[in-house]
Amino acid sequence: MLKLNKNFVKNICKKALNEDLYPSGDITSALLDKNIKKKIKLISSQNGIIAGLDFAKETFGLIDKQIKFNTKKKEGSVVKKNEVVATIEGRVQNILIGERVALNFLSHISGIATKTNLFVKKAGKKTKICCTRKTIPTLRYVQKYAVKVGGGLNHRFNLSDEFLIKDNHVAISDIKALILKAIKNKKNRKITVEVDNLNQLKKIIGLKFNTVLLDNMNTTTLKKAVKLAKKYYKTEASGNIHLKNVKEVAQTGVNRISIGSLTHSSSALDLKLEI
Repeated sequence: MLKLNKNFVKNICKKALNEDLYPSGDITSALLDKNIKKKIKLISSQNGIIAGLDFAKETFGLIDKQIKFNTKKKEGSVVKKNEVVATIEGRVQNILIGERVALNFLSHISGIATKTNLFVKKAGKKTKICCTRKTIPTLRYVQKYAVKVGGGLNHRFNLSDEFLIKDNHVAISDIKALILKAIKNKKNRKITVEVDNLNQLKKIIGLKFNTVLLDNMNTTTLKKAVKLAKKYYKTEASGNIHLKNVKEVAQTGVNRISIGSLTHSSSALDLKLEI
């Protein structure tokens, strides 16, 4: 699993707080008596996977080191509707200052983890679910971390990680020539090649690359493609895959399924602070 570096979490929480508080702070919470202390419950309003607890804890800690953030659920654990995730104890004024930033991190990260976990369960143990680079700019590490918490795998992190020869590359150059160039410049990086039909696949069978990405194929074609490619490459399916068809796609025998919606379209998990 991707590990959360403490300095990374701290820096991103600082940026989020600055976005919310610049230039005059929380002018509404400033109306409250600053000495009032309370123990507040962080509650989930729906079933899901809880993730991002370090971000919430760091947010409150940056505002007030005296705030106690006590987790009742472990990172990556299942949470039920109306279940207490954590308690936050300290000056109410300072807790309310960090409330939205903490919940934004928790809700977003938990939402991705929850959706990923649903796909993982549907796909079964033999096929891995992985995310893509369809992420919010500057938040890729956070979103890919959420996918891992939900039981998924990470695709390449950025454009330098591995070669991924896609349709737009092939549209302006010969696919075989591109693969041969990638092999020549490999330097221990993996090579993935995208194909969208069986004829395209047959042309490159036998060339030395790692993974063939079978894009937007129906399950009948996908089965044939997997049968052709499995002796030579790892196989990956992508394109228009959702919860209703992911099990059928997995049953074609593909090694993994990549799903952009894990990061670009996951709904936030509904969480709230209750005084």
